[in-house]
Amino acid sequence: MRAFTYSRAEAVTHAAEQTRDGARLIAGGTNLLDLMKLEIERPDELVDINRLELGTIDEQDGGLRIGALVTNSACAADERIRRDYPVLARAILAGATFQLRNKATTGGNLCQRTRCYYFYNRDQPCNKREPGSGCSALGGFNRIHAILGASESCIATYPGDMAVALAALDAKVEIAAVDGSIRSVPVRAFHRLPGDTPERDNVLEPGEVITAVVLPSPAGGAQLYRKVRDRASYAFALVSIACVLGMEDGRISHASLAFGGLAHKPWHDERVDALLLGREPSDALFDEAADVLLADARGYGANDFKIPMTKRVLKAVLREATGENA
Repeated sequence: MRAFTYSRAEAVTHAAEQTRDGARLIAGGTNLLDLMKLEIERPDELVDINRLELGTIDEQDGGLRIGALVTNSACAADERIRRDYPVLARAILAGATFQLRNKATTGGNLCQRTRCYYFYNRDQPCNKREPGSGCSALGGFNRIHAILGASESCIATYPGDMAVALAALDAKVEIAAVDGSIRSVPVRAFHRLPGDTPERDNVLEPGEVITAVVLPSPAGGAQLYRKVRDRASYAFALVSIACVLGMEDGRISHASLAFGGLAHKPWHDERVDALLLGREPSDALFDEAADVLLADARGYGANDFKIPMTKRVLKAVLREATGENA
């Protein structure tokens, strides 16, 4: 690990100011420190933000405001989250070990970086790590890689679970700037697709800090999180689905689905939600939803299996959410 300076931020604006000069913010450090040890991340300065008052979950406008420093464990254990937003609690508990969840924070979780093998291997070209060097995964071992939204520059996937649930819940990320102004970005728009700039994971700019995630009023209905992975625990998703779905008079009254393990970001396709709305559940409808979702899907060899797997998992989730498999 290279030498770096360390300081503590006493105010959000101070933390934001430090990022203008390339400093990295650290809270739990569960991803950043690993990347620094491997010299993938090489910041000259770390700014500890744990003294900022961003560690509470508060009611706001009928929903909840989750501070950026709320740990994953605290979020998943909160009675209001478990009661009104169970998909979020289930997604968090599906990821990592309890030791990591005790340290990992809401803001840090959103900013975690891909677990692509080639991103972590400095002996291999990687456009995300070194722009312009190439993407080794395109012709390499790409079993865990993207089938949606990828580009010729990068086919890595976003590894998190929490953000997939937040996308299904249509949560928003609260971002503070140096001048004290606040902007709100939907979680669905927070992470970027790779395009020609895969080194940029999200829409945060220098001089900005995540301060909270805001959940809307509870939607009710069934809330499910299904995660398919190589082993039963502590593994990243090959395919995951967060589903928020309600039924009324035998028809789907509201539906919001988000997908993990498929793209550079938590994947939400509004066409799938719109297709389900007002329809009677059936296998034919679920097949149609899967066809819409996967219309532009592309495998790269070792990950071709993700396309039929996603269809099967989506149908299983929709059957459970609508009671069709009862």
